[in-house]
Amino acid sequence: LSQALLAQAAPHLCRTPPAHLRSSAMAVRAQFESSSEVGVFSRLTNSYCLCALGGSENFYSTFEAELSSHIPVIHATLGGTRIVGRVAVGNRHGLLVPSMATEQEMMHLRDNLPETVKVQRVEERLSALGNCIACNDYVALVHTDLDKETEEVIADTLQVEVFRATVGQNTLVGSYCVLTNHGGMVHARMPAQDMEELSRMIQLPLVAGTANRGSDIIGAGVVANDWAAFCGMQTTATEIGVVEDIFRLQGAAPAMQSALIDAM
Repeated sequence: LSQALLAQAAPHLCRTPPAHLRSSAMAVRAQFESSSEVGVFSRLTNSYCLCALGGSENFYSTFEAELSSHIPVIHATLGGTRIVGRVAVGNRHGLLVPSMATEQEMMHLRDNLPETVKVQRVEERLSALGNCIACNDYVALVHTDLDKETEEVIADTLQVEVFRATVGQNTLVGSYCVLTNHGGMVHARMPAQDMEELSRMIQLPLVAGTANRGSDIIGAGVVANDWAAFCGMQTTATEIGVVEDIFRLQGAAPAMQSALIDAM
């Protein structure tokens, strides 16, 4: 896509991509206070990023430095908690938050998110939505015991096709899987046959991997969109290489421009 087309589609986003997007992108290491579980305290999509309110300002500034020229990076709490990445889930179309989210928190999100993003509160007993749902802009994997009404809300708000599935034998698909529109990463102990079947079902390439020096809980160790990723500070160079490969972060500028235009 040409720079002129990007300017026409989104003039306020037509800026020179950061250096790491112009040449070779890298997954960026971060930590929240002393925790390397970046996916617990953040939620990243192609059209916005949520970061936990409070804690170390270094955490927020790491995300802001990489993203704020292109998408809003929003300080947030949900139900008064800072674990926004575990209780909320979303994509470029919408954001689902648990029933414990207050009206004030909902108003703050709506005021700061792009107008095209629909914010929806979900009445679901499995309230840690980020643990129970993994999604990109087209498909969602959900916990096998999620309410039927919740499944309908997911399909409607996020505009995705919903699949009830497990990652290996784990029902907490959001904890053991991370998806973008380019690919997905699942925990390292998932059998190859199961991974192939899941890949065929959601029509997305998958790879097994770990984060934070061997942790299977991928959802806590990695957050990613189509052109950026953040990993826990303990993540090794080998683990980062797997993240960059499956999410196609090398030479990410075209993917970033496409994702930003799609999000308009």
